[in-house]
Amino acid sequence: MKRVPKPVFFIVALLILAFTFTAVFGVAYYNGDNKNTVLKGVNDIRWGIDISGGVNATFKPANDYNASPQELDAAKATIETRMVSSGITDYELYADSNNDRIIVRFPWKSDEKEHNAAEAINEISATASLTFRPGNSYEDVSYDKNGDLVQKVPSGETAETILMDGSAVKDAVAGVQTGQDGSTQWVVNLTLNDEGKETFKNITTEYKDKVVSIWMDDIMISAPTVNDVISDGNAVISGNFTSATATALANKIKAGALPFELETVTYGNVSPTLGQNALLAMGVAAVIAFIIIAIIMIVFYRLPGFIAIISLLGQLGLSIAAISGYFPLMSSFTMTLPGIAGLILSIGMGVDCNVITAERIKEELRGGRTLDGALDKGTKNSLAAIIDGNMTVVIVSIILMLVFGPSNILSFIFGEATTGTIYAFGYTLLVGVISNFIMGIFFSRLMLRSIAGFKPFRNTWLYGGAKNGK
Repeated sequence: MKRVPKPVFFIVALLILAFTFTAVFGVAYYNGDNKNTVLKGVNDIRWGIDISGGVNATFKPANDYNASPQELDAAKATIETRMVSSGITDYELYADSNNDRIIVRFPWKSDEKEHNAAEAINEISATASLTFRPGNSYEDVSYDKNGDLVQKVPSGETAETILMDGSAVKDAVAGVQTGQDGSTQWVVNLTLNDEGKETFKNITTEYKDKVVSIWMDDIMISAPTVNDVISDGNAVISGNFTSATATALANKIKAGALPFELETVTYGNVSPTLGQNALLAMGVAAVIAFIIIAIIMIVFYRLPGFIAIISLLGQLGLSIAAISGYFPLMSSFTMTLPGIAGLILSIGMGVDCNVITAERIKEELRGGRTLDGALDKGTKNSLAAIIDGNMTVVIVSIILMLVFGPSNILSFIFGEATTGTIYAFGYTLLVGVISNFIMGIFFSRLMLRSIAGFKPFRNTWLYGGAKNGK
């Protein structure tokens, strides 16, 4: 067996524990009363309707507009795209073409302390019409909830002329831009399509050293001066953005404008079927269960059991990170009760993975092999059984996500109302199994082979062999 350097155990174990800690509790700092989140944790998870409740709203076309069934479906698709882009996967969305109504239900944001249904539904029902206009003239001003000035309603030449609209945008992504003074600010990076690239080149040529304002509906979000001709099809919207507002704007632009303006007919709060108290009880029960599992693993499997607990903590941290939006490239995910069940089930499979490996090592030791031979043979013999069991779950998880996810491949059979809850189960089960492969197969075996290099830990009894064995 190829020996692993001794320090590897301590390096990997410390990295796993540090990662799990930050994944669970997050990393944030306060600038006055404003909280700035560096890494998201459990408190940043958007809980499903069954846990935290949410919003229920019914929309109709504004100004008595007679929408066709195709237009209603297009509006529904736009709303759905916005919700999925924002990580809202626990939702119910219907288009009633007979009554010109769109009905939607979705959970609260994770950071919403005051549950304002009217403000929440504006997140998905705004028309989100992006326009580029000459100058920066406006008629009205107001202040947002943070006390910042908002310029509204274009006037003069700014109102009369639209240089380019959102149809020219191919993609929109939130990002960070560093200024010449070293300061950073959140921006929205736009990638234009072929037609938009040419149009924007002409705009920046004509209005070089002049102001071209950018509007979302009737609100001016940025008014930059054109410094150079931009011909590569990449534009940047700058403004007083935070990470959340830049991401929300990018999602709206990417989803496109609604085919008609929506008017809210009715709206209200949806009470949770489970509630935060039940969630706390589940959390306490999970901690108690984990402690019991840790004791059993250590008693029955000794040193491999101890290492298994470290890898299980890593698996839990990695699963939570994939849900909370810990990784910048992965969107946050809406966590429902079935999603929690999928997470628990994947942890159970992680325990099973480590048990199989520990049992194979124990069998090899009792068969007369040396410690190094038992570790080598035991880990190899257990790999096929672990992969076989886990791959079956991966296939089932993917099927659940495809059938009950936003794509709704078989919604005509199962119905769209099942989308959020069952999709959450499939998603958490999938990320849990992938985390199990990373932690339970790779890192736990790496730590096991590393710690076996220390003389005090070469007693075969620590691995399930005969007492006083060497």
